[in-house]
Amino acid sequence: MIFKTIGDGRPYPEHSLSHRDWAAIPPRQVRLDTLITTKAVLDLHSLLAKDSTFYGDLFPHVVQWNGELYLEDGLHRALRAALHQRSVLHARVLELQD
Repeated sequence: MIFKTIGDGRPYPEHSLSHRDWAAIPPRQVRLDTLITTKAVLDLHSLLAKDSTFYGDLFPHVVQWNGELYLEDGLHRALRAALHQRSVLHARVLELQD
């Protein structure tokens, strides 16, 4: 299994971080098998596009809440890492308090 669970939605509270706020969080390594996705569907055009990260953050966005890691943004990057047989990726992790 690539991810811990395939979710559909964000069970954690709204955090209202801007792109600039996310950029201030230093990336760290995260194991793919500890992530819970917040999207159940992936657009193959996004996955296979050569410039898929050109306009966004290079690092996926993960929210840590209630002891779980939720992949908020960057599902195509995480899946691409798995297809390259990597078990970890660098992501920005926001730690939300309960």
